[in-house]
Amino acid sequence: MPDTPDHDHQPVNLRDPRLALLAAYTPNMVMITDDAGCFEWVNPSFEKHTGYALSDLKGKRVGDVLFGEDTDPQTVRRIRQKLYENAAFEEDLLQYTRSGAPYWVHIHGFPIGQEQGVKPGFIAIQNNISDRKNSERGLRIAASVFDRSHEAVLITDHNNRILDVNPAFSRITGYSRNEVLGLNPAILSSGRHTPEYYRSMWHTIEQTDHWRGEIWNRRKNGEEYAELLSISRVHLEQPGQFYHVAAFSDITALKNHARELDRAANYDVLTGLPNRQLLEERLRTARSHADRLRRGLSVCYLDLDGFHTVNERFGHTAGDEALKTLAERLTRTLRSGDIVARIGGDEFVLLLQSETTDPVFQRILSTVGAPLTLGDESVTLTGSLGITRYPDDNSDAEGLIRHADQAMYSAKEKGRNQFHFFDPCLDEHRRKRRNQLMDITRALENEEFELYFQPQIHLPDGAITGFEALIRWNHPELGLLAPGSFLPAVENSHLEVPMGQWVVKEAIHQLNRWREAGTPLAISINISAQHLMDRSFTDFIETYLRLHPDLDPGLITLEVLESTALEDTQRAGNVLSRCRCLGLKVALDDFGTGFSSLTYLRTLPVDMIKIDQSFVFNMLEDASDRAIVESVIFLAQRFAHPVLAEGVETIAQAHALKQMGCKFVQGYGIARPMPADDVLDWTLQWQRQVRDDDSGTLKTNPAASFFQR
Repeated sequence: MPDTPDHDHQPVNLRDPRLALLAAYTPNMVMITDDAGCFEWVNPSFEKHTGYALSDLKGKRVGDVLFGEDTDPQTVRRIRQKLYENAAFEEDLLQYTRSGAPYWVHIHGFPIGQEQGVKPGFIAIQNNISDRKNSERGLRIAASVFDRSHEAVLITDHNNRILDVNPAFSRITGYSRNEVLGLNPAILSSGRHTPEYYRSMWHTIEQTDHWRGEIWNRRKNGEEYAELLSISRVHLEQPGQFYHVAAFSDITALKNHARELDRAANYDVLTGLPNRQLLEERLRTARSHADRLRRGLSVCYLDLDGFHTVNERFGHTAGDEALKTLAERLTRTLRSGDIVARIGGDEFVLLLQSETTDPVFQRILSTVGAPLTLGDESVTLTGSLGITRYPDDNSDAEGLIRHADQAMYSAKEKGRNQFHFFDPCLDEHRRKRRNQLMDITRALENEEFELYFQPQIHLPDGAITGFEALIRWNHPELGLLAPGSFLPAVENSHLEVPMGQWVVKEAIHQLNRWREAGTPLAISINISAQHLMDRSFTDFIETYLRLHPDLDPGLITLEVLESTALEDTQRAGNVLSRCRCLGLKVALDDFGTGFSSLTYLRTLPVDMIKIDQSFVFNMLEDASDRAIVESVIFLAQRFAHPVLAEGVETIAQAHALKQMGCKFVQGYGIARPMPADDVLDWTLQWQRQVRDDDSGTLKTNPAASFFQR
């Protein structure tokens, strides 16, 4: 390597072997090129770092070997310009090893030639600066994250004095960066937390170098806000030196929203009293507390007598005011720890967490009977109070409320302004059922029932094969009721056939409406055991079909529970055969839940088998349920019956059923039961989503995406 002589130093002997040793052992990468930029010589450090041997490089241009697609072209142009000018240069440059790994170098190049007594060319010395470049990039990224983070970030020294804050800190707190530098973060304190709280926080930081939790602080304008705070202690290499890095986000809106949701979910809107959900939760807690203390509880169900007359006479606004006044009076009447909840229109439940006697219950009724002023009039109400006592009645929370409700109906039978105790030994269920049947009879007369419809889908292509009709009760006080809340009372009663006939009439009426709208849809109707076995069943069906000659009977499927025909399979088969002769189809519902499944497959004239949703629900987790589903599908296939699986809620269930050979499904994963007026719009939307698989648009229904062809 040549030296540059001056007037004060003698030139170095270029043949000195020490210079050769220097070039061989220096960790710097050294290369010598000719005047065209082609390799002539490289030192061992260059070979080791790049993976290229000197024999691989001789005669090749530097740029053709070391540069890659991410090497900065502007830097390369500057270097080439210097080479052209025969001038020295210094640059930071990205190069690539033989294996393709990138690395950064600081390159110092200078020309050699006649002046040094050698042939023209260049010498370049390179230092690997990849670590420095990576550190610089990391610092740039960290700075960008610091400045652009939506979370507030502040950094303090070991004395907890603020060294820096980011823009999000100023946005959340209202303090500018200059206002807080050098101050203690305690300027944000709201005063809500005790000194013990902060001591515990700092103790955790001392022990683990980290703390995370919710804390209330105060903005510059005095407004309090909730934040989710994370503090980390960052240690330096010097002993005892560290920083604190705190990051937090404003969760005030989330806290408020959670509080609103909690109130909406657990409290009655009108009176502010706990609702049924919160009552049951507190009743469960009270039961556990009573068990520990070996004390009793009383659950009282209060229903106002004839309160509907107040609404009719004074209006619902006045009625609401009366309920709010009564709620306040009951709350004041109870002792500390007792609870009063509103669970219906004029129905309240009281939880008394101590021993109670008859005078206590009489005082509650007296509170109800205290005069109320509505408008210019004074009104006196009365109530019926049902009471059950725990642990004499060792039911769960829901059972205690239900038993108190049953006792309340017994109190009503005694007359107004009475209370009655639930006796577990008496058959109160029969009394409640009789009253419920009376309500259902009234509901049929007042046309309070309606049909909802749940779609049934063909798995291979997503086509809609029909809708199952499902009854709902628009109760004037309780709102929309699911069939599970009233059909058990109807079963094996005098109302089972009239209700079944209403369902058939309403379903056929809806079929006609869809047909007239230009969209003929198939429909499935559930037929109960008593209705199917009624001697007038087939005559009723045939007569009603004659009244609708334009209707295709093939669009109607009668769904019969597997357990329906247990007692008389032959008679059930005859009835179903006649229905099929009329053009109707037959489906065997809830297959697998009865005791004679194989007999039914062999003897009953059915067009489809429906797998009960209780097996589908857990089939992906429960091997037994999956085996049942697979067996039902296999048996149905052997008997040439298509299979429809109920209760499909997830795409994973649909995939599994499809693999098993099930071709039809229904369930919440497709759609929940919907009112009749929504069916046509839903049908069009579903068909459009299933059909339009090349539009590139985002599918709004994941279930529809599964069925795209």
